Amino acid sequence: MVLRIGTRGSALARTQSTHVAEALGQQGAQWRLEIISTPGDRSQAPVERIGVGVFTQTLREALHDGRIDVAVHSFKDLPSADDPRFHLVVPQREDRRDVLVARDGLTLDTLPSGARIGTSAPRRVGQIRTLRPDLDVVPLRGNIDSRMGQVRDGRLDAVVLAAAGLNRLGVLPDASYVFDTEELLCAPAQGALAVECRADDQDTVTLLNSIACPEATLCTDAERGVLRVLQAGCTAPIGASATIDGDQLKLTAGHFDPDGVYEKVSVSGCLNSPDTAERLAELVGAHLTARGLNIG
Repeated sequence: MVLRIGTRGSALARTQSTHVAEALGQQGAQWRLEIISTPGDRSQAPVERIGVGVFTQTLREALHDGRIDVAVHSFKDLPSADDPRFHLVVPQREDRRDVLVARDGLTLDTLPSGARIGTSAPRRVGQIRTLRPDLDVVPLRGNIDSRMGQVRDGRLDAVVLAAAGLNRLGVLPDASYVFDTEELLCAPAQGALAVECRADDQDTVTLLNSIACPEATLCTDAERGVLRVLQAGCTAPIGASATIDGDQLKLTAGHFDPDGVYEKVSVSGCLNSPDTAERLAELVGAHLTARGLNIG
């Protein structure tokens, strides 16, 4: 049987899905990509206006209907609530950090006052305005090449993008600055892929389990757990990053207002229980909720 792997049609999505397909091929699977267009690919409206799941729902419908056997998503784009119809695994994670692509090799510190910097994420908007309130942050949509093209042709002075996407496309050297997660907190599950099959397709469940990464799974569970606790969608101005150091899981998360007002908290817990990620997410969520923040 040839495994039908569903993917969006962008260069990045096809590259990501091919990476997953080749990993499954190493386990003996035959495969082919099925390109599926989503409303998010066709719309130029800001993502927060289109709705949660705009890049993933169509793929999930195709998976549920049996038109594909596997769906590959950028994990950060999935709704925060689990869907019992599907079995999900997280392969080894790419770089979770954000990067700056700027004219003349400029960094965030060296961009001149009033420089135009493009980003599509409310989370990034809030943090950039905190770090550099004198910059003009403008909304930005489109694929990676078109976003970087606005810097090349002078319409923008810089754009903020995910390191993972640039690395997968082989253009990470074009970045002039890499943000540490302590400086600019990434989106929950940024840099991670979510690979799904139907929960009742036991053969494919077993196959997908063979490419799962335990560390990436644990960290993304904690990060996305913050969204679940706050009942926030993937477009909410929430950042979260979890790391493992020995037997300790550390989770840092924050809410970032578009005007630059923010609240950030870090908690740690011993990995002596299967619910450590969930407990830390609940602690972080309770802290942010107690601050009376408008999660949106």
